[in-house]
Amino acid sequence: MSESRLNTPLTEALGIDVPLICGAMYPCSNPELVAAVSAAGGIGIVQPISMTYVHGNDLREGFRKMKAITDKPVGFNALIEKTSKVYEDRMRHWVDVALEEGVRFFITALGNPKWVVDKVHAVGGTVYHDVTGRKHALKALDGGVDGLICVNSRAGGHAGELTPEQLLEELGDLGVPLVCAGGIGEPSDFARTLDMGYAGAQLGTRFIATPECKAHDDYKQAIVKAKEEDIVLTTRISGIPVAVIETEYVKKVGTETGWLLRKALQHPKTKHYARMVVQLKSIFELKRSSLKGANYRDYWQAGKSVEGIDGIEDVATIVRRFAEVAGADSVVAAE
Repeated sequence: MSESRLNTPLTEALGIDVPLICGAMYPCSNPELVAAVSAAGGIGIVQPISMTYVHGNDLREGFRKMKAITDKPVGFNALIEKTSKVYEDRMRHWVDVALEEGVRFFITALGNPKWVVDKVHAVGGTVYHDVTGRKHALKALDGGVDGLICVNSRAGGHAGELTPEQLLEELGDLGVPLVCAGGIGEPSDFARTLDMGYAGAQLGTRFIATPECKAHDDYKQAIVKAKEEDIVLTTRISGIPVAVIETEYVKKVGTETGWLLRKALQHPKTKHYARMVVQLKSIFELKRSSLKGANYRDYWQAGKSVEGIDGIEDVATIVRRFAEVAGADSVVAAE
């Protein structure tokens, strides 16, 4: 692969050197991690609940903290599902703050992205949307998004059902850049992703196992030690399947939601209220388990990329190694 292979629609639109995104992670997206990925030549994505609730930063202050680390662009994750008016108003405010602080790349998820697209396009920015298949991709394109984050079956957190190859086949004719999200733990995975025709790759698990991430060291060591077969899907966190490491706690409590909650999530009159309950519960539990040590109700989100992660490395080293294997030894100059 030549150096020019890293010049993709993603790098051109965002003004970055390497088509690597550090995906927004609740609760692991602390400002130091986000800024470090951008400083190294990729782009880090702010997860606003993680920034404010977990890591204790006013959102605007968090952006300014990152600007003190790097002047490279960062992105913002807007979860636009209509769970409540309070949440929707808060997200609209956060999007405005991000725009005021100079953010020009947004990744939307779980709803109609049109209002975000309208705001971002008005200032010349770019919006990509998380999808797991063609149905939601078409709806996102109707909303005016510029590209798609293709969440596959190897991803951590809320994984999709299709393989990277299947997603590319299903979405490749839509005429917008596609980013592969899931299963990318080592440089050869990244190179193969670009060879397949993706415009870039989104990583999450790989960037948790770094000094810049504020997750507990037990969590990081669990990622390093885990193999692909140790990743399981559980519905007990949010009511829908989430990919986690199969810890002793997960084995003990099982991976299936209780029948009463499952019924409430399926019933049209109760599903929105039930969803709010499980989301609040998951926000608390995931924050606690990521910051505490082992055996403290361990729900550690991770994808099948753990197979290729065999150590804790700093962010700049990771981005540089990925770029070098892709044939671009001179692209990254870590700050």
